[in-house]
Amino acid sequence: MKNEKKTGVFGKMNDTMLLLTITVVIFFAMYIGAIVFQGGAFKKPQMFFNILNANAALIITACGMSVVMISGGIDISVGGVVALVSMCCAVYLDYHDGSIFGSILIALGIGVAYGLVQGFLVAYLDIQPFIVSLAGMFFARGMTTIVNTAPFNVADEEFTALKLARIVIPGMGTTNKKGIYVPAYVEIGVIVALLVVAVLFVVLRWTKLGRSFYAVGGNKQSALMLGVNVKRTKFLSHMICSVLAGIGGYVYFLHVGSGSASHAMGMEMNAIASSIIGGTMLTGGVGNIIGTLFGVLSLSTIQNIVSSAGLDQAWWTGITIAAMLCIFLLIQSVVMAQKKKALKA
Repeated sequence: MKNEKKTGVFGKMNDTMLLLTITVVIFFAMYIGAIVFQGGAFKKPQMFFNILNANAALIITACGMSVVMISGGIDISVGGVVALVSMCCAVYLDYHDGSIFGSILIALGIGVAYGLVQGFLVAYLDIQPFIVSLAGMFFARGMTTIVNTAPFNVADEEFTALKLARIVIPGMGTTNKKGIYVPAYVEIGVIVALLVVAVLFVVLRWTKLGRSFYAVGGNKQSALMLGVNVKRTKFLSHMICSVLAGIGGYVYFLHVGSGSASHAMGMEMNAIASSIIGGTMLTGGVGNIIGTLFGVLSLSTIQNIVSSAGLDQAWWTGITIAAMLCIFLLIQSVVMAQKKKALKA
């Protein structure tokens, strides 16, 4: 009984749940603060749905990034993969009279190819994941330009119909100034993103593979002693990340409806930032997919708050994100220090 009192909150909650709780609380505090102090669009439910619509692809790629980071690695090629997928699918649909199903296969094929190559180099040849994925990023950006140099919008009718498809959210619409009811909606990509979050949450929480990711990221030597196949686990983490980058690339393509070499610039950094804000530790072994979801939402919310405040210049967004990252890293450090102190007491 005496030890239970000493451990307190920090001792009773594991690292992942503690950081997740902090992330969720901060997100709701920010969003409620935006509603109270800025009002306007933040009061409308569609504002929240628009955040999901604009960031569905980032949610998917950030989830893949979290899996790699939990296992102790990193992958900075995801933004390049998204751009490559968008361009390849755009060229296939418009220049080669392709089909929706064929374009989806192309997206998955690119993701699988990246996963196989990068996963093998990192896991079985023991090359640093940063170096491997840096080469992968340069390769993807270069290949995107080779596939097609000029940006263009896709005119394929089937694709356009899929892009414009909306899922109406009952009872969440608003009435505009003309007295016309405008229903709230989300794009198809949001449903895909939420399904990815749900599947990965189950995998990480209740499967042997998920436990292996945490074990390898926490301590590779201990994982080996427990019988975990470290090389296979690392390989699968990179495979999952790349496949999700392919899926995220198609969702991104659905949202923008075009191909361009400049697409998804900086997405890999946003994915890493979202994972960190969501409670995933750069050192590995700690993280939660639900936290990553809220990390993306927090990142986008703070960007919208900055924009609503009239600070539209790009550098203000960068400064705000940098400050936000520093705050969350500081919180992580303090929480981990307090937890260790509580457990020793």
